[in-house]
Amino acid sequence: MKEDVIYKSIGKRIKFLRENKGYTQENLADKTGLSLDYIGKIEVNINKPGLKSLIKIANALEVHIKELFDF
Repeated sequence: MKEDVIYKSIGKRIKFLRENKGYTQENLADKTGLSLDYIGKIEVNINKPGLKSLIKIANALEVHIKELFDF
């Protein structure tokens, strides 16, 4: 699987999990300490998050990090 496809899938998965929790991008940004802009750009595949950011996102969404890769 190509890198770009992986990041696109991760972004879609984060958006799906975020919406299922009833969180806005702003809520997720507040919970992670990441910027609202950064969260938005991850979801639309402009930014490619590193491991630390993915861990923060998984923790904020209360999921195991591997769930970000369930696509």
